[in-house]
Amino acid sequence: MTKYLIIGGSAGGIGAVEAIREVDPVGTLTVISEEHVPQYSRPMISEYVSREATLDTMKYRGDLFWKNNSVQTLTGRTAVKIDFTKKQVELDGGDNIYYEKLLIATGGKPFVPRMEGGEKSGVFTFTELSSAKGLESKLEQSKRVVVIGGGLIGVSATEALVKRGIKVTLVELKDSILNLILDETASEIAEKMLSEAGVTVITGQTVRRILGRKDNENAVGGVVMTDGTKIPCDIVVVAIGSIPRTELVKETDVKINRGIVVDRFMRTNMPDVYACGDAAEAYDFLVNRNRLLPLWPLAQLGGRVAGYNMAGKKVEYEGGTVMSSLKYFDLPVIAVGTMNPEDISDYELLVDSQPEKMVYKKILLKDNAIVGFIFLGDINKAGIFFRLLKNHVDVSEIKNSLLSEDFGIVTLPEQLRQEMFVVN
Repeated sequence: MTKYLIIGGSAGGIGAVEAIREVDPVGTLTVISEEHVPQYSRPMISEYVSREATLDTMKYRGDLFWKNNSVQTLTGRTAVKIDFTKKQVELDGGDNIYYEKLLIATGGKPFVPRMEGGEKSGVFTFTELSSAKGLESKLEQSKRVVVIGGGLIGVSATEALVKRGIKVTLVELKDSILNLILDETASEIAEKMLSEAGVTVITGQTVRRILGRKDNENAVGGVVMTDGTKIPCDIVVVAIGSIPRTELVKETDVKINRGIVVDRFMRTNMPDVYACGDAAEAYDFLVNRNRLLPLWPLAQLGGRVAGYNMAGKKVEYEGGTVMSSLKYFDLPVIAVGTMNPEDISDYELLVDSQPEKMVYKKILLKDNAIVGFIFLGDINKAGIFFRLLKNHVDVSEIKNSLLSEDFGIVTLPEQLRQEMFVVN
């Protein structure tokens, strides 16, 4: 019997361990992880592939973290079944662990669509270290790579490969890259940056079939696009996105929508069972409801909230929202909240476009409050806008100056400054 059992040792699991140990330094604590070294930063996978980071520099907690926190780690092990009545988790191999409090922090898994030839050697994903290691090991003998998916993961993979001197073709099914976080104008700027870096960008299509090599049918030799075009390549990277890992609880009474549904204390509908991270649907403060938010900082924050509550300290999750902060090919981008509403008539748009400087700013207002913004090229004041958005501040009296050069905290009326820094 362990007092606290955590399934998953990445951001959410580590956040929970740290919170539990703040409250309860002696209660028995066990972490199950399929990975042998779970405490690495997944956002740094691109830097690992580009050789700008090693496994050691990717670790955001040291090797002594588990020992220093008196955690029994079961690495390289898989939880296969949960019995909530008996409070036990069955592992691969048939052994069981009994728990008092359970946290499900299983994360997400790469979405890999069925395609002919997908089983060939040379097909990789880009969200787990094991696949990244396999990809990195083949790059010395490779010249051309097709990346399927023009979202955050796909563009991140593309940049890493370009830095390794690889010729990359980026394929996106929709009409623009980074379409979940950028609008059409910002996407065009990002695509221009990719093209200038030597990347071939193909939109409105995807890969229909993966071809073998002439000398080895079981290894990647090219792809066939939906329009029949053949593109030769040595590697295919599937970077379409990830889906919540909820298979452990699918045949149980745990409430699932797209992910495991939790309340503001990260509790599921089952007694003494919590969930966090990419596997869970947690509170979004902007839309005032639960939704999937597969973001690394929110996984750790959700894990901390879960850990506190598991250990008996009541802490409410303040929530997160859609937020991306990135820098690809030296182009910094921050996108927060609502970016591409279906019905734009309910919103007011403020735009500053300076294509000659590779600068684009867009702010969306609804009922005189900021509900979303995109800053591309110039992100210096993004933090101010995030606070205004998070606290639902009425900006009607300063609306016309939001995009001016001299806008800043010191130019805000005192009342707005106070509203900005309300502690949530």
